Amino acid sequence: MTAHEREAASTDGGRSTEEERAAEEERAAEEERAVDQALALVGHQPRAGHRPPEGPGATRSKPPPSSPVSPPSAVSPPSPSSAASASAGPESRPDSGLTPSSPARSAQTPGAAMPSAPAPSSPAPVVSPLAAPAPAADSASSRSHGGSSADRPASSPHAHRTGSTAWHAARALAESLGRAAPLAAHRLPLDRALGHVLAEAVVALTDLPSFDTSAMDGWAVAGPGPWTVKEGEGLLAGRGSTEPLPDGQASRIATGARLPADATAVIRSEHAHCDEAKRLLYAGREVVQGQDIRPRGQECRSGDELLPAGTVVTPPVLGLAAAAGYDALVAVPRPRVDVFVLGDELLTSGLPYDGLIRDALGPMLAPWLRALGAEVAEPRRLGDEAGALRQALVSSDADLILTTGGTAAGPVDHVHPVLAEIGADLLVDGVAVRPGHPMLLARLAEGGPCLVGLPGNPLAAVSGLLTLAEPLLRGIAGRPAQDRYRAPVPQEVHGHPHDTRLIPVVHREDSVVPLHYNGPAMLRGIAAADGLAVVPPGGVRSGTEVEILDLPWASASPWTEGCFT
Repeated sequence: MTAHEREAASTDGGRSTEEERAAEEERAAEEERAVDQALALVGHQPRAGHRPPEGPGATRSKPPPSSPVSPPSAVSPPSPSSAASASAGPESRPDSGLTPSSPARSAQTPGAAMPSAPAPSSPAPVVSPLAAPAPAADSASSRSHGGSSADRPASSPHAHRTGSTAWHAARALAESLGRAAPLAAHRLPLDRALGHVLAEAVVALTDLPSFDTSAMDGWAVAGPGPWTVKEGEGLLAGRGSTEPLPDGQASRIATGARLPADATAVIRSEHAHCDEAKRLLYAGREVVQGQDIRPRGQECRSGDELLPAGTVVTPPVLGLAAAAGYDALVAVPRPRVDVFVLGDELLTSGLPYDGLIRDALGPMLAPWLRALGAEVAEPRRLGDEAGALRQALVSSDADLILTTGGTAAGPVDHVHPVLAEIGADLLVDGVAVRPGHPMLLARLAEGGPCLVGLPGNPLAAVSGLLTLAEPLLRGIAGRPAQDRYRAPVPQEVHGHPHDTRLIPVVHREDSVVPLHYNGPAMLRGIAAADGLAVVPPGGVRSGTEVEILDLPWASASPWTEGCFT
């Protein structure tokens, strides 16, 4: 490389760093605006704590009719603070700019940037060195069948969407909305607390261990050796003499047994020799005072905080709580979710025929939501009946309602009109993300539950689930947000010209590889994936690090190891 080239590369590197910093600051400001909007929509009531448990069966109660959210007379579009970046064109949207490592947008056209997905006949799931962009059709229709509504005239009664919320802002708003509601709490016995979130910190009720114990099978000794062996069966866990051990004596001891007073060390069985005839014990190596003894309070002292509120109850958490003397834990109830599957064209069994297709979302969403810590009722299939949808919404007592399909502007897309009819507050009406653009977030009137409207295309629905439902559920349950992390992609990845793009990926050593079959209606790629890459508008060059969304069932990976060491 010539001096001129090195100088140019250095200049480009500095410029890239500055642009990356500016983009990160803009994104943070955008998320802050979304948080402010969410808090404003729920009456500026950030979560300050939790309500005390009201008994073993206490659950989250609904806000009273005087809830600070005033039900509007019609569905309202997103406020300027959440949609200002998307209401005009790409020039006015903060997340529409190219990243420093993105291909030049001036050389792209929507058609050129969006090649078709791999042919279904290809073997798969196949790792793609060059992930092809998903078709743009999901922005026009929320259904996985039927014609596109992209050319529908603006005079359509459904054409009320004023602009899409930026992807990061939509996620921040959803989580803030969940965290703004007061936390309920109930007391659960240990055998029922798994998977819940602690509403109160776990504080040590005793020292651990609560007395000096032997860490090994062997001999408890006092003073220097050799030692006279004390007669008797020795000291066993849970029973044995508590008499002091005189200086110069030794006593058999088992792991976990209480150490006698005045004992100075434990000698492992394999490191000692006992002369039975003389009843003398000899050490095979140097004996250090305190060796192989677990002193009282080694792990914690009474009153120490063992686990903070917000911790997810895992099997080791249950073990620690039991060791610390707990019989029950104060935890947040799992958020309750209703799933309403829309569409007359959906089959629940057998092969597709005569324009009918299998319902892929009903079987997928309930277990996915349970993996996110929710309590999910059996999905209800409502077809394309507006009256059935209205009745289901107004009668639900869930914390969150998910609908599938019907969020666009087709002749049987009833979600928007029904929300307007029942006076719901529409908080997000479209998100600048592909797939999944026609998703929505609303809050039903009179203190009702939140609603996330998922597009009908399967991968688009997954996008809506991770964009709006997952952060909302996390907020309701009081779960901490996962630390964001980034991983490099080995090859260039095409992006949407103006919107964020979510692409199924699989981890390979220290990078992530995009997968084929990532179109809005496809599940073949996500079925083989362990995460989704968040690709900024315009795409990224090879070697660029992108944000990764882990899937709930992703196996432990190298970057998660050692977090407790």
